[in-house]
Amino acid sequence: MKLIFAQGNPGPRYARTRHNTGIATIEAFAAAHDAQWRDMDKFRARITEVLVDSEKVMLVQPLSFYNETGLTARLLIDYYKLDPASDVLVIHDDLALPFGTLRIRGKGSDAGNNGIKSLNTHIGEQYQRLRVGIWNEQRDLMDDADFVLGTFNKEEHDKLTSDIVPKAVELIETFISDTLQTTSHKL
Repeated sequence: MKLIFAQGNPGPRYARTRHNTGIATIEAFAAAHDAQWRDMDKFRARITEVLVDSEKVMLVQPLSFYNETGLTARLLIDYYKLDPASDVLVIHDDLALPFGTLRIRGKGSDAGNNGIKSLNTHIGEQYQRLRVGIWNEQRDLMDDADFVLGTFNKEEHDKLTSDIVPKAVELIETFISDTLQTTSHKL
């Protein structure tokens, strides 16, 4: 079984923010597989399951806020007896990467990302990450919180939906088939 874990904040208020890029990606993957989401309070998450080439795949959107998602991951990993290093892919926005950059990493520090800090605290640093770059020049004019909780402009939103999310969905497929490699893509 594989666990695809999207970083983001719950609720419609945050739906189109930069911080919810992970959720936008996992929702596109779920839609491509006609998956139906359900809230599972015992895991503090919205969850759906799909079958991809006979591999059971659990898609997860934590119902906690971005900076507190590690507990949800820990609950699921313990319940399903998963190995984070081989069974878990976390999708999250990355303030340090230019918009349109996708980067795969197999482990690492939080680099100032509080959601990753929470995950590292609860499950360690050994898990696959799909980092989606959100940085643009506007970032230099505001603090981190205002920027990540802001929305994409129309041009960025269009590129996100037409190029970035579809490429990220392809990378999810390679993770499921155990062929995901550490790499970087600029779209």
